[in-house]
Amino acid sequence: MDRTTILHAVDSVFDSELEFLAELVRHPSTRGLEQSAQDFVATDLSARGFDVDRWQIDVKDISGLPGFSPIIGNYENAVNVVGSLRSRTRNGRSLILNGHVDVVPTGPLDMWNRAPFDPYIDGDWMCGRGAGDMKAGLASNLFAIEALKHLGLRPAADVFVQSVVEEECTGNGALACLQRGYRADAALIPEPFAEKLVSSQVGVIWFQVHLRGLPTHVAYAGSGANAIEAAIPLFEALHRLERQMNAMECRHHDYVGHSHALNLNIGKIEGGDWASSVPAWCIFDVRMGVFPGYALDDVRRMIEKTVFDAARNHPFLARSRPEIVYNGFVAEGYSFKDDKSEVAHAALATLDRAHSLVSGTPLECEAITATTDARFFGLYANTPALVYGPRAESIHGFNERVDLASVRRVTQATALFIADWCGLEKA
Repeated sequence: MDRTTILHAVDSVFDSELEFLAELVRHPSTRGLEQSAQDFVATDLSARGFDVDRWQIDVKDISGLPGFSPIIGNYENAVNVVGSLRSRTRNGRSLILNGHVDVVPTGPLDMWNRAPFDPYIDGDWMCGRGAGDMKAGLASNLFAIEALKHLGLRPAADVFVQSVVEEECTGNGALACLQRGYRADAALIPEPFAEKLVSSQVGVIWFQVHLRGLPTHVAYAGSGANAIEAAIPLFEALHRLERQMNAMECRHHDYVGHSHALNLNIGKIEGGDWASSVPAWCIFDVRMGVFPGYALDDVRRMIEKTVFDAARNHPFLARSRPEIVYNGFVAEGYSFKDDKSEVAHAALATLDRAHSLVSGTPLECEAITATTDARFFGLYANTPALVYGPRAESIHGFNERVDLASVRRVTQATALFIADWCGLEKA
């Protein structure tokens, strides 16, 4: 098959890809509300000839597996969708095309130019929450296959199109796919990193610190203990730990040139009950990055030592020990670059050829300061996971948008990758 023909086939289905993407963005699939988006994906996959597996994740099935993160809330509405396209000949190498349908909260609506779930095209961009992170990637996964079908072809190996939940807060959706038995020779995840291959990604630990103060009327504040103000020295201590973990001698080799790859974020704080009462309680939520290769238990011990040492030096917390609660993300770092297997080398070479043909430049690699679901495949399923997706802006921010020319190129590169990696057979 002439590769140029495949590129033109992507052009032929691209209007339909944009319609699919816009419809998917219209579904406000924040955590716990992904069902309507998953219904749409499942119905669409079925109409396109995929065998569809739609199931509700059962925590009991995954809680004992490596990579499981403590859940936030209940899982009554946590639904995964996988579309399987089974090959008749199985002459090629199998592939997982993974993407997450969940999106982060919008924040104040009046700070958006338009309603976040009302997608619109502005020049070369599609705007809307989730357009970049990462519903455009879900669309490129699907329409790379549609482009091949447009030519009367299909992959000559089994391909599994996964639409998972929980990527933004635990990754348990991807883990549930592994538990369900989905395996392949490689995985491709089109997260929005500007057409670069993610060579390494950091791990993430979420935790809460619970503080208890001593309430009193504000008129007698000196006799109480302000739990909110007591948090401030703990913030400072945790940021000192952040600096220590970013020190040159602590860095993974893929981050040697990155002076601050691990970011600690005090992401949420709440406490107190009344403006005229010294607050008796405070809870703050923290996100901490972790380099690939670090044992999470070691990082937990560092966090706990930091918090408890700082508390011992505080006049009140020395007598009221903070409590640390781990919730949500407990994710190891993952480095594709560290995978020296022949299959990883072959997958990288295949993607490099596809990208180079589409863009005219060699594939660039980048070590990122975020995490993705790639770790599940790379660390727990012996499956090289290629993270390669379109350019997007303001992901997790206001006025999120994705570059449509970049989406087209990624779809073309993905179609070429499938043709090369899986081989082709008649549809």
